[in-house]
Amino acid sequence: MRSPVFDVRLDERAAAEALRADVRVGLTDVPRWISPTWLYDSRGSELFDEITQLPEYYPTRAERAVLRRAAPEIAVSARANTLVELGSGSADKTRLLLDAMTALGDLRRYVPVDISMSALRQSSTEIAADYPELDVHGVLGDFTRELGPLPAEGSRLVAFLGGTVGNLDPDQRRLFYRTVRSHLRTGEWLLVGADLVKDPATLLRAYDDPAGVTAEFDRNVLRVLNRELDGDFDVDAFEHVARWDPQEEWIEMRLRARRPLRVRLGALDLTLDLAGGEEIRTEISAKFRPERVRSELADVGFAVNAEWTDPEHGFTVFLAAAT
Repeated sequence: MRSPVFDVRLDERAAAEALRADVRVGLTDVPRWISPTWLYDSRGSELFDEITQLPEYYPTRAERAVLRRAAPEIAVSARANTLVELGSGSADKTRLLLDAMTALGDLRRYVPVDISMSALRQSSTEIAADYPELDVHGVLGDFTRELGPLPAEGSRLVAFLGGTVGNLDPDQRRLFYRTVRSHLRTGEWLLVGADLVKDPATLLRAYDDPAGVTAEFDRNVLRVLNRELDGDFDVDAFEHVARWDPQEEWIEMRLRARRPLRVRLGALDLTLDLAGGEEIRTEISAKFRPERVRSELADVGFAVNAEWTDPEHGFTVFLAAAT
């Protein structure tokens, strides 16, 4: 077994500065918001893994079903030496790609990129043990801010799975796709998993489960702010709200104050007065129509080579070549 190596591109100081900047802008904006980036501390990552196992949360199962069928075709099309995974998390579904790509004998390197060091270290160590022929190079960083240099040797496939692309608004997606394209040579590949527009009731159950795991995940971001910014949010004074926006075609997750609150963030020297019923948006999760994904990719220099959808036609994985 080769031990994984780690590249820390978002050190504690940079992460703290980014958090302070984000929170100051978001919580003084109208309406207020918090970047979903900060949902994923070690506890948030654990809670999200629990969410993916809930019966109401279909995206993980649907994407796994797609990859189980499509991974051999993806491997043959890409013939990549390096698999880069953005927002790798537990890297559970990634093994379907790793199995298919190593079976061809092409894959030499796996590069998971994640903002949670605990998740990155655990998944990298497990994959290094299970795939001893691979070099595993974990990168601690926030790819939504700065992708950084990707390994340049051989051919590369960049995977962005889990429907995470839906957490970016249209302007952010355009910038993200353009940034990825700028790092790839013509003929290299981007693999994107996108959740499709569907019955709002199904969507709302997925983002507001009756067991309350998603609510706990959402409120956990307030604990992050309390811990990192010397805050005094009364976490129990907020309820989790999921709402479908039919115009934007996305789910919004929000935290709603149950009563009027005054909150102090000592590290920012900032005091907030929230009205009873006031909401803080913590995440969007856009849902897509296939033609929209193809168009957005084409606009920045990608051509969709193939796409696969689960049996319920609710989730699609797109393989696009840099043109």
